[in-house]
Amino acid sequence: MTARPENPAATHDFVGIGLGPFNLGLACLTEPIDELDGVFLESKPDFEWHAGMFLDGAHLQTPFMSDLVTLADPTSPYSFLNYLKEKGRLYSFYIRENFYPLRVEYDDYCRWAANKLSSVRFSTTVTEVTYDESAGLYVVGTTAGEEFRARHLVLGTGTPPYVPEACADLGGDFLHNSRYLEHKAELQKKESITLVGSGQSAAEIFHDLLSEIDVHGYQLNWVTRSPRFFPLEYTKLTLEMTSPEYVDYFRELPEATRYRLTAEQKGLFKGIDGDLINEIFDLLYQKNLGGPVPTRLLTNSALRGARYEDGTYTLSFRQEEQGKDFELSSQGLVLATGYRYAEPEFLKPVRDRLRYDSQGNFDVARNYTIDTTGRGVFLQNAGVHTHSITSPDLGMGAYRNSYIIRELLGAEYYPVEKTIAFQEFSV
Repeated sequence: MTARPENPAATHDFVGIGLGPFNLGLACLTEPIDELDGVFLESKPDFEWHAGMFLDGAHLQTPFMSDLVTLADPTSPYSFLNYLKEKGRLYSFYIRENFYPLRVEYDDYCRWAANKLSSVRFSTTVTEVTYDESAGLYVVGTTAGEEFRARHLVLGTGTPPYVPEACADLGGDFLHNSRYLEHKAELQKKESITLVGSGQSAAEIFHDLLSEIDVHGYQLNWVTRSPRFFPLEYTKLTLEMTSPEYVDYFRELPEATRYRLTAEQKGLFKGIDGDLINEIFDLLYQKNLGGPVPTRLLTNSALRGARYEDGTYTLSFRQEEQGKDFELSSQGLVLATGYRYAEPEFLKPVRDRLRYDSQGNFDVARNYTIDTTGRGVFLQNAGVHTHSITSPDLGMGAYRNSYIIRELLGAEYYPVEKTIAFQEFSV
């Protein structure tokens, strides 16, 4: 495992809290910079990224160049290609002729990188962040009683699984998709399974369960609030919206306009891979050759309520275009309802130093800070309402980290792109 700092109480330039792909990328990119001293604290014992969704063949929806470092520093030893070389799989990846790493492969790559770093502290849970006014330092406390002092914070705690309000106090053994694989075997013993949600995870689970439906004999329902099973829009001019220019444009729009666009643009980063949609249809067609398959696919249907009794879920939906209410009964329930940012409790003592918008969300500045000084606390991800679809995009992680590093150093270490798009977003 990684080396630990000899003196946790020493003053660091920054403390990174949480170690998802974005803060891990920052750790990789700051490792060779002698002028920056940072430490990254992660509560888990090792790196973990969506382990419950490592289905066979599941892959990223972005190419391998959206790894931790390449788009900031193609020469970095922490690149995905260097990982493949060290693992003896570079030629296999080349012959595969597929730019999209497998999801389990990307997770292993991140573990490989994390275990090479000297700045990472696993099994370290942050309990409280305070501010020492006299020293001008943030003080990060942990469950072990350690204190880490730093001039800056970089928040990378990620987005926890979201459970709809209708299921908040629901009993039974329902699952969020983040726990799907570990409970799949038990789920398939049930007579009926209902999957609620849209997007890539929902589609992957439906395809997985559908492929084995004739083995186990369950009824399989897929219900989504979306008007249709939206494909991920992946055309090249649309991809230019993941650009510095679009961030500049989006950031300057009125707040109300940004929130409206946030809702309208979900299909740009939460849609389903088009090939997977076609594979689902082909699989349905194939399995129906022998007679009707016990499946239902329902769109425009919003989950309004749920109850659990005697091993059965009764789910209340409203077909929004028709304005009709209906119910489904199911023994198994999987919520592929995504992830939503939740402000960490450990920030409560410093909330007066943070900026919020009229909706109560962080007001993320163009330089990714959320504190009143505009230079102290940086936020990874969780900024769709201020930085558009670039916020969760893996490919923009290296750009954001280059930007943050420039802010931390006061000088540019990795070139920060200003213009990459052919099109103009503002007039």
